[in-house]
Amino acid sequence: MTLEHKGTILPVVTALSAAIFLMGASMSADATTLRLATDSGTRGSPAGDALDRWGQLIEENSDGEIKVNIFYQNELGGQQELFDLLVSGDVHMMLNWPMTSYDRRIGVIYTPYMTLSWEEAFNAYSPGGWVNELLGDIYADIGLKFFGPWPEGFNGVASRGKYALTMEEAGDLAVRTMTVFPAPQTMQALGYQTAAIDWGEVYTALQTGVVDGEAGNVIYWPYEYFRDILDYYVHTKHFFMTGILTMNMDAFESLSEPHQQVVTEAAEAIMNQQFVAAQEQDEYYIAKAQEDGMQYFELSDEQLHEFALRAREQVWPLMDREIGQEIMDVIRTNATPL
Repeated sequence: MTLEHKGTILPVVTALSAAIFLMGASMSADATTLRLATDSGTRGSPAGDALDRWGQLIEENSDGEIKVNIFYQNELGGQQELFDLLVSGDVHMMLNWPMTSYDRRIGVIYTPYMTLSWEEAFNAYSPGGWVNELLGDIYADIGLKFFGPWPEGFNGVASRGKYALTMEEAGDLAVRTMTVFPAPQTMQALGYQTAAIDWGEVYTALQTGVVDGEAGNVIYWPYEYFRDILDYYVHTKHFFMTGILTMNMDAFESLSEPHQQVVTEAAEAIMNQQFVAAQEQDEYYIAKAQEDGMQYFELSDEQLHEFALRAREQVWPLMDREIGQEIMDVIRTNATPL
């Protein structure tokens, strides 16, 4: 399987041209065709495979009454452009890594050091879990049907030439963060210099030295796409990373009830499959990266506690103002004790 570098794939169309391109196939014009996309993941990647399976289940379980057209990473634009298309209904369904442009409360998914173990994270994000319930309500408020998370695992910092195991050492590193709150604020709290850069531009930023590393992902992404540039991976575990399976609410409600059930059950099957596979998948790529020469560092319990304490002290008060005291009270009540 050969994958192109994630940062070197240029968008096929801009958000404006994508909208024009998609206008001819709206739900009202063709109620049996759904457009499914992801903002991160080429054909053949784990995210791309999840899209393929989701579409396949929908087509099979609807007895061919629903056709699914799939668009992979950057085929319809960058992360923000694609999220705009989802909210507007020009894209019907997505597996995406949430943007906070429409509602800052979506940033709850990026609360640093909310959980510290796989078991705690799964309990929080699984259907019926406290984070899952929070997200469902927030997505509904911006006109999106929330099916559930697509978990990947705890992220870290991949870098070139140097690495940091302490907040003091981090001051010498400039790292790319996601362009969502509170990603830059979290890495700044941990001592890093930061640059918020869209995922599609990360490879160029690393290649040209704009940043020394990438601080937004589980090890799969820097290993698979940037291993010719990056040397180290420090498992800081500042966010539990998960994609989100969602659908434009108007598009969902325009389907017949049996078709709504088909789409929902297919999404749940993809979600449940990933909950089973995520930890094993992450551990596989940790081992694979080391086999291929990337140096991997696991923080000690003491280091992890120090990082978590600093992030909570500096970032959580900012989140009180951005996403609301009520939500943060739920997080404080349920988060892993330090």
